Amino acid sequence: MNGTPESGATSAVRPVRAPWWRRRTTSIVIALMAATALIATVLVVVGTFAPNGASETRAPTAPPTHGAEPEPQFTRPSDWSSYRPAVHLTPDEHWMNDPQRPFWLDGRWHYYYLYNADYPEGNGTEWYHVTSTDLVHWREEGVAIEKYENGLGDIETGSAVVDTGNTAGFGAGAVIAIMTQQHEGVQRQSLFVSTDGGYRFEPYDGNPVMDNPGEQHWRDPKIVWDDARSEWLMVLAEGHRLGFYTSPDLKSWTYRSEFARDDLGILECPELFRMSLDGDPGKTTWVLAAGVNGSAHGMTTGTAYWTGEWNGETFDARDAEPAWLDRGADFYAAVTWDDPRLSETERLGSRYALGWLNNWAYAGELPTEDWHGGIDSVVREIRLRTVDGRPTLVSAPVAALEELEGRAESLDELRVTDAASAPVPQPASDAYRLRLEVAPDPDDPAAEVRLRVREGHGAFATVGVDFEEGVAFVARDADAVAGSMPEVYREVRTAPAPLRDGVVTLDLVVDVASVEVFVNGGEHVLSSAVFGKPGANGLSIESIDGATEVVSFRLTPLSVAPVERKGR
Repeated sequence: MNGTPESGATSAVRPVRAPWWRRRTTSIVIALMAATALIATVLVVVGTFAPNGASETRAPTAPPTHGAEPEPQFTRPSDWSSYRPAVHLTPDEHWMNDPQRPFWLDGRWHYYYLYNADYPEGNGTEWYHVTSTDLVHWREEGVAIEKYENGLGDIETGSAVVDTGNTAGFGAGAVIAIMTQQHEGVQRQSLFVSTDGGYRFEPYDGNPVMDNPGEQHWRDPKIVWDDARSEWLMVLAEGHRLGFYTSPDLKSWTYRSEFARDDLGILECPELFRMSLDGDPGKTTWVLAAGVNGSAHGMTTGTAYWTGEWNGETFDARDAEPAWLDRGADFYAAVTWDDPRLSETERLGSRYALGWLNNWAYAGELPTEDWHGGIDSVVREIRLRTVDGRPTLVSAPVAALEELEGRAESLDELRVTDAASAPVPQPASDAYRLRLEVAPDPDDPAAEVRLRVREGHGAFATVGVDFEEGVAFVARDADAVAGSMPEVYREVRTAPAPLRDGVVTLDLVVDVASVEVFVNGGEHVLSSAVFGKPGANGLSIESIDGATEVVSFRLTPLSVAPVERKGR
């Protein structure tokens, strides 16, 4: 992906009542703004890195060994900039955008993202490499595929696979990356090979492996192995359609068919994979996803998906209407992957997902100082479950995130009215997780319940549930940068949130520059970049037009997970 999807996104419309920010209420904010700050500690992580010249073969760096485990730090180091996240991946400097699907090799996850070291003076991207053992803590490895090296242009989005069967002829276990290169406006697909475990790639002499047939939009190849047919399967973004191709060797590709849409703008960053439904390996279905412009569906840009069947030639969608992997303002260019260490049944039952927390409507306007382009979401675990009669990708934060959790503060059976106040625990950490169950009081049912996060100095973002409309929402029209951002930034994003067993559950992951909300066990997710005033971290709750029962409330600090920077 290398451009801006077609514009025109609008927010969902509430058909009955006026938007909450235009209604007069008698609500009283329930808050305790005072919080005790922990002593800021600079966490220095030292790694050992081998030279990464193009002609050298580099062995993986062994993880550092330590004696006693360091004490978790819940406050970011004092020399970090205001919006450097505590638990999300960012580059040290310059620009980042599209994620590239990770793979497991030699005891580590290998992940790449598009990176522009010339930003803001120069254009073009390349693949920057980071690794992890748990998908929470990351180590920088440097640029793995440089732009402009082979005369075909910069390195854009694609995918990498471990060729365990030596189908491409570069050796069993070689890492093969196929991605778009763009030169003078023409997009082609090129192949690069790594024989050192994914640290450095060399271009294939026969590039491009797919030359442009005359299309303006022809990019973002995603590749999977089709077990049933013993061949490689590619899905390619081709403007208002997705093209399907197959190959025996990753070098020669045969066109099979297309999946066309005229209601989702220019399609980008596709995904295609197979999963079991409700954990039953006897019931499998294929999932096709793409980055889209959702304005015709009351959405912004995001990741839409369809379930259906791939028969070796065509993809037949179960429903024409798309579903959404995330309904927030900022979740784009998503990638998914499975864990090859698991059994076949387990691999079909669950996958991981990761998205770019940014939006091309304001991608270069976020108020970060020492890097630009936004951040990556926390890694999610996704499963395909039947929800209200429809196969649905259900998401949850990766389990390893719980290892960052400190001691929780809990409340039970708190009743919040629109005319009284009650204290709630305040975050004492830069990043935290908040899990709660809410319901309208049966005797005096509230219309809405709202949480204010990153509150202070007149700025905050709102996470809430509109009980009457049956939706959860995130609003950031009052955050610290809303007034200087385009109108789309101030639009409210919503997701269905019906009562389940009498309650709506919310699981929030809050960092200094983002909020990710998992609704009703992850049936829907709302992810957005959010910017409070630097240092502001207040939390409050209010009930609108009636009372809300907070059945449970659990606030858990998250310790800082600093990226291990290259050369430090």
